[in-house]
Amino acid sequence: MRQRYLALFTLVASLPAGALTFQTRVENVAWKVEGDQFECRLIQPIDGFGSGEFVRRAGEQPTFQLRSDSNVLGAGSATLLAAAAPWQPGRGDINLGAVQMARTGVLFTSSQGQASRLINGLLDGRSTVVRNYRGEGGRPMEVHVMPVSFAKAYGDYQLCAAKLLPMNYDQIRQTQVGFPGGGIELDGSARARLDVLLDYLKADPTVNHIELNGHSDNSGNRLTNRDTSRRRALAVAEYLKAHGVPEEQITVRFHGERYPLAKNNSAANRARNRRVNIQLERVTPVEKPVEKPAAPAPASIPAPAASPSAPAATAAQPAPAKS
Repeated sequence: MRQRYLALFTLVASLPAGALTFQTRVENVAWKVEGDQFECRLIQPIDGFGSGEFVRRAGEQPTFQLRSDSNVLGAGSATLLAAAAPWQPGRGDINLGAVQMARTGVLFTSSQGQASRLINGLLDGRSTVVRNYRGEGGRPMEVHVMPVSFAKAYGDYQLCAAKLLPMNYDQIRQTQVGFPGGGIELDGSARARLDVLLDYLKADPTVNHIELNGHSDNSGNRLTNRDTSRRRALAVAEYLKAHGVPEEQITVRFHGERYPLAKNNSAANRARNRRVNIQLERVTPVEKPVEKPAAPAPASIPAPAASPSAPAATAAQPAPAKS
């Protein structure tokens, strides 16, 4: 193992002549795992540059991202490599193709296939390398993610990935359950699909609105088909409500045979058209204006009292009798 680390120190000597290289010193290499039910990240900070990260979203396989707030490699095309280690003589670099670099932030996101080969390479002692030739006079510039202590970190990353939800929001926000038998009851497949959706809703309270759109094939008359599509949408709504979804978050619509997925010209196509489409949404609640309390009615003003200095009114005296 010590020989392997010593060989890593000689890595720069094996680079293309005059290459400017960004990498963390071997003794300072540190992997960290971050994540929750929605996403896991396996990160190696890169001194003076940014970080290399394997990102796995719920329902997907990992991709590799290179991040930097000041991308000295510049925008444009670069080459992604799983580079052979110096202690592995006779092994060449594995060229995984070109990637298009942005100027800042997430510089690129690899394909899932590229990320899988990078992970296997790191487990095998290879470095992940991003290389371009945009330096002065075509001088190579490289960023390295080192394989030091990768196996242990990758094990922790897999433990995080085991706790991911089956699907992410982009995958589940538009889904459907089918009624292939032609009835209005939920079968086992439909309930299993709804259970996955319910698990996601419990984990992500920001999803607060569900629209259900019922559909039918054209087997009956239009009124019957419309009612059948309504009852299918209601069956889904009742299942969701029975498992804790508030009724006020559910909107039910039904369309009968108006919007087929496929032409109703075979049993298989008609089965596809018997469905309920489900759309999840994040709706910003509308805040009701605060009602101000009514102003109190003005108090009545009493009539002014008579001034105490005013002489009291006297009854008129009769005129004296004439003699």
